[in-house]
Amino acid sequence: MPELRFFADNAAEVGLNPDKVQALMDRAERDIKEGILPACQLAIACKGKIAAMRTFGCAVQGGVEKPATDETLFVTMSATKAITSSALWLLIQEGKISPDDTVVKYVPEYGTNGKETTTIEHLLIHTAGIPVAPGSFKDWGNRARRLERFAQWRPEHPPGEKFIYHIHANYWPIAEAIERITGKPLGEFVCERIARPLGLPDLRIGLPRQLQPRMADVTWVGEPAKEEEYRKLGVTPPRANMGSISEAVVLEMNDPAVRESDFPAGGLITTAGDIALFYQALLNDGCASDGTRIWKSEMLREARRIRSGNLIDPARGMTANRALGIVIAGGDGKANLRGFGRTNSPQAFGHPGFGGQVAWADPATGISFAYLTNGFDRNDLREGRRSVAVASLAGACAA
Repeated sequence: MPELRFFADNAAEVGLNPDKVQALMDRAERDIKEGILPACQLAIACKGKIAAMRTFGCAVQGGVEKPATDETLFVTMSATKAITSSALWLLIQEGKISPDDTVVKYVPEYGTNGKETTTIEHLLIHTAGIPVAPGSFKDWGNRARRLERFAQWRPEHPPGEKFIYHIHANYWPIAEAIERITGKPLGEFVCERIARPLGLPDLRIGLPRQLQPRMADVTWVGEPAKEEEYRKLGVTPPRANMGSISEAVVLEMNDPAVRESDFPAGGLITTAGDIALFYQALLNDGCASDGTRIWKSEMLREARRIRSGNLIDPARGMTANRALGIVIAGGDGKANLRGFGRTNSPQAFGHPGFGGQVAWADPATGISFAYLTNGFDRNDLREGRRSVAVASLAGACAA
């Protein structure tokens, strides 16, 4: 592992405005002080270094409630999808798989019920037609069970026809393909090819039992927003579109076996600092701070190319802006609905996570940012405002 110094002495050292960084930290801490969230952790990075990282609040860790620290690990939920996708990019650039390949080329068990023509790209851009295919986090840890699931799934529409956000089923066959090509489970592959070369030991999909006492237990907080609040804004309650994601399902992330499994769509358990530095490598032309190349330049260009065309996200009434497993902010004024801030450039890219997790990089400023919380807010509107607020403040931190 390279010996790298990842923290700047101060925000100004990496070209950020210290006052704006402090305003970001103050906003994140506000929800803790007001008792809305139990804990949160955030990190902002630039020029290959973390400019600032803070952790606020308390969380149950290893069965004991205690202050959360910068060593506390948080589950990132769907922010995991960017990491799993970036692992697939390694195999694409090596010519071992192509986005145009059918899934059945690598996972024959998937070829049932009209899924035979589904491509790897369909899975990555959420056009595979299996947005709420049955399956739980626990299924992923049982290989026989997940292969049974592949065969059971029936697409809601022909692959490639529509965009509907997939909760997690689309990433199961992606991870299965990675394992069959490399002979290694996803978590091991990510560790060997991404985390270790970048010097980020806490960037893990699947958390070993001995490290689980460092993880903040997931908990639900608050009360749902009132129906009239949604009507006033003219929006559909977001969780009306989340299918099988229920409170009980999310709380499965407190199960040691679920935490340990390398669940490809939601099993990244890490720190905000490691996510911010992962995105710094993508901004640094795919290289670690010591110059070690992970991803080729041309691969990153292809990975960030929008592939969903003019397909509309029906839940939000806007273009989906899906690239190869990541989301692109876009310049249509709706980046805040895609997991970004109002101050991000159209080129910003990343992937948010259920429960208000934020993770992105912005080529225009060189900033990468991550915000994680273990408090899943039942009030979707408040959660959304919080995410946009911290992302917007982070995006405006350039000096």
